[in-house]
Amino acid sequence: MKFKVITLFPEFIKTLENYSVIGRAANKGIIKIEPINLRDFGLGSYKQVDDKPYGGGPGMLLRVDVLHQAIQKANLRSSKNRRIILLSPDGKTFDQAKAEELTNFNEIVLVCGHYEGFDARVEDFVDEKISVGNYIVSGGELPALTVIDAVSRLIPGVLGKDESNQDESFSQKDDERYLEYPQYTRPEEFRGKKVPDILISGDHQEIEKWRKQSRKPIDL
Repeated sequence: MKFKVITLFPEFIKTLENYSVIGRAANKGIIKIEPINLRDFGLGSYKQVDDKPYGGGPGMLLRVDVLHQAIQKANLRSSKNRRIILLSPDGKTFDQAKAEELTNFNEIVLVCGHYEGFDARVEDFVDEKISVGNYIVSGGELPALTVIDAVSRLIPGVLGKDESNQDESFSQKDDERYLEYPQYTRPEEFRGKKVPDILISGDHQEIEKWRKQSRKPIDL
């Protein structure tokens, strides 16, 4: 799986390759993360990427012509089985089902906004818009890292043992999605609170039954 990220902060995106599970997957070549520096397509000697919005208002908008050039660059020598995603507050809310859907692509292009946002005409050059939640952050880089992390974990080989993600929160079981059951480790007792007896009973059939009963169904 290859992730291309159009961004003004390519060095920030590359830091994900130093991060735990995702970093190991990148080092093994299971995934590849390629930042595309939007500034490389800026105009004039100052490499301008933004401008004032028509009609007035605060802040600056990323220019559609600059973004379009960057998207075209991302499409060069790219897989036909790819998805171009604009990270935007008005996009469809990202969830586990969407992460699972995105694993069907060989390549994902993530377009990060910044400043006050972007010229709305850029929507003509993407496949869909995604939001990571009902709040505003300074740019699309953190949402991009979230998408890359969530999707990568579902790719065979990334977690080492592929069954590791089968019982995680938001995984689908019996046609429903659940929050993962509570888990415990040593010490067996801490400040008067003990690990449930069933978990130290050695009865794996009963433990499995307890875990299934302890999951919380969620409505996505």
